[in-house]
Amino acid sequence: MPDQTIPAGTADAELSAEDAKLVTLARGARARVGATEGASVRDQDGRTYAAATVSLPSLKVTALQLAVASAVAAGATTIEAAAVATESTTLDGAGHDAVRDLADDAPIHVAAPDGILLGTVTE
Repeated sequence: MPDQTIPAGTADAELSAEDAKLVTLARGARARVGATEGASVRDQDGRTYAAATVSLPSLKVTALQLAVASAVAAGATTIEAAAVATESTTLDGAGHDAVRDLADDAPIHVAAPDGILLGTVTE
């Protein structure tokens, strides 16, 4: 994962309350449907959007892509921050790119399914 700014294994309690909420929403989206990933984003107005990975024969969308798409569909023009709850130790490139389409420097917090923060991508 590029540019981790928070050491691996740090509890999400060290995040701001708003960013900790994003991790909680991502975990909930993931758990609700048993997906491999859940994600959430916060837009310029403070609204949050959560999503889980979609894997159908005709459609594959990462959780972070879907959370960004939901925000854009609701009128968001900027992403302030994002979070992904994943079984992977890396951030998927497609989700990263979707966030960067709306914000060059929004932090993307990557957490394990139990909420332990694995790192934060800032570029």
